[in-house]
Amino acid sequence: MMRALFALVLALFLAGCGDEPPAPAWKGSDITGAEFGRELTLTDHNGRVVTLDTFRDKVVVLFFGYTHCPDVCPTTLSDMAEAMRLLTPGQAARVQVLFVSVDPERDDAEMLKAYVPYFHESFLGLRGTPGQVSEAAREFKIFYRKHVEPGATGYLVDHSAGSYVIDTQGRLRLYLPFAQTPADIAHDLKLLLDPA
Repeated sequence: MMRALFALVLALFLAGCGDEPPAPAWKGSDITGAEFGRELTLTDHNGRVVTLDTFRDKVVVLFFGYTHCPDVCPTTLSDMAEAMRLLTPGQAARVQVLFVSVDPERDDAEMLKAYVPYFHESFLGLRGTPGQVSEAAREFKIFYRKHVEPGATGYLVDHSAGSYVIDTQGRLRLYLPFAQTPADIAHDLKLLLDPA
């Protein structure tokens, strides 16, 4: 009996003595080591050409959408804004939310400048030529396609609805599905900002 108890205690002790720290308890999907999402070059709504290196030392949340989106985009940006409010001011200052337009035909700099910071003053809208947007979408495995309803005067853009999170070293780390709660988003951002 004592031998069995000793063996159990020893096994538990050794299990806690590994070289690897416990993995973070992410709310989003851990995609650390993904072989995509490494490059991005577009123009922000202030006219500045930016890359992922522009935001080195910040955690970046990257979302592809468009300003005329009726539901997914405003919901996602609202959730991101609420997540930012759940961070301390110091933490929030180290996060950059980027909204990449997949509708270069309508989303000019002025449109993005009016739309994106409406949700949070620090958010940036990014745009490019149709070719640049297509290249960025391909790099991040984003689907988008113009969609015209019969009899409609305008068009919608079908597009992927999740967001990516990039760490302070510029590495793709997390995928956040659409409708991830602000609390869960803030939880993951805090883990990246202040790892144990």
